[in-house]
Amino acid sequence: MPAVIASSIPSTRPAFPALSASAARSDRPATRARTGHRPGRALAGGLLGIATWLGTLAFAGAAAAQVLPPGVDAALARAKVPREAVTLLVADADGARAPRLAWRPQAPMNPASIMKVVTTYAGLDLLGPAFAWTTPVHVDGPVRDGVLQGNLYIQGQGDPRLVAERLWLLLRRVQGLGIQTIAGDIVLDRQAFETAEADPAAFDGEGLRPYNAGPDALLVNFKSVVATFVPDRGAEVARVSWEPALAGVAMQATVPLAAGECGDWQTALAADLADPSRLRFAGGYIAACGERTWGVAYAEPRTFAARAIAGAWAQMGGQVRGQVRDGRVPAGSKPVFEVASPPLSEVIRDINKYSNNVMAQQLFLTLGLQQKRRGTLEASRAVMRQWWSERIGGGDDAPVFDNGSGLSREERISAGALARMLQVAWRSPVMSELMASLPAAGVDGTLRRRALRSGGSAHLKTGTLRDAAGVAGFVDGASGRRYVVVAIANHANAAAARPAFDALVDWAVQD
Repeated sequence: MPAVIASSIPSTRPAFPALSASAARSDRPATRARTGHRPGRALAGGLLGIATWLGTLAFAGAAAAQVLPPGVDAALARAKVPREAVTLLVADADGARAPRLAWRPQAPMNPASIMKVVTTYAGLDLLGPAFAWTTPVHVDGPVRDGVLQGNLYIQGQGDPRLVAERLWLLLRRVQGLGIQTIAGDIVLDRQAFETAEADPAAFDGEGLRPYNAGPDALLVNFKSVVATFVPDRGAEVARVSWEPALAGVAMQATVPLAAGECGDWQTALAADLADPSRLRFAGGYIAACGERTWGVAYAEPRTFAARAIAGAWAQMGGQVRGQVRDGRVPAGSKPVFEVASPPLSEVIRDINKYSNNVMAQQLFLTLGLQQKRRGTLEASRAVMRQWWSERIGGGDDAPVFDNGSGLSREERISAGALARMLQVAWRSPVMSELMASLPAAGVDGTLRRRALRSGGSAHLKTGTLRDAAGVAGFVDGASGRRYVVVAIANHANAAAARPAFDALVDWAVQD
């Protein structure tokens, strides 16, 4: 099975753990995707009052909590990050007391991937944990002797996890209709999202990194391929398998083995991936590395879905007499079946635990599509501003929303506003789903290698950009109390402040 590609910034992990076919649950009822669920909506007014009360109470004592813990202060000094470049807040999750620490809580900061917590909580609150995306499939002709006398239409509606194995299941259901040959075209309807085509390299010059993949109503395998390298010492080569196969692309099948210790094996491959017509390696694969996988973004993202679908259909023995192209589902057409995504409660675990940017952007655009019937960034930003005002409140410190993933130089939020949202989330019906989606310190996701020295437990979203880094989430104190913790640095040395964030979390545990 193919791996699901991680999208943290920057990332040294090539892929998510592989997803099983059963995890895709393609037989989920299609009605789930079209039924908006707003838990607790009848209590919106009351929760707004709670949010305002929490905000007033939680930060009333901020002026009295301006001394940084010694371990945090020392770690910032070692990192050469000035105090004025960070914001730190530790407060009771239930908002019952003044915060234990509030350092520059109202300063607007670039949160990097921490912004995913806001997007995923809004998604849970507005759509409900059981929400699922569907991908309808249409035909416009009869099937005779295994031949569809017309076109096959695949209608994208924003599914963030239409990975290679779920694409295979979709096409297998097409074959279950008795179709082996399509006399017409395979038409891809991607109209649900109205987004301008963007240069994947525009953000940081790393266009072939999967974290820079852009959103798409028909997002197939994150517009990326996963190469698996398996050494064959007898043949003195590493055999390379690719997932998914891409029609019209020459994909190198073997790489010479190289000697030495397994170090920077990706550099040793000397990959040449910029030509959309071929994927090849000029170097060798270090035999000592054993089996490894490497996820890379395709150099021509606008054609990826068509190539992946054509390649998968051919691998399954299917034929297309026409072409695979973009287009629209005919007006009035009804789908012959719909393939449903996993539920939102499961999808947000991939978004938060592995900091997947494009999945977060898919959810962000879905909020506009579901709430305002427009899959645009402008509509989604309007939905988020309205949701924040109604559910979180707090006056003039509302966040600045851009694309919902944190892969942005424009998004801003203060520690005070983020902590207030986490306090509201703590009291909400979807608290358990949000908590389960956050990386657990020393256990999984982006915190798998960052266990707490204090031995405590914490569920925290991490964030990293070139000049922004931080953590935010929930920490269990030794006393049995639970805290919301927010720590963000905006500085050229922001990444070096991670030991200071760890020290703050340990300090919060030792209450």
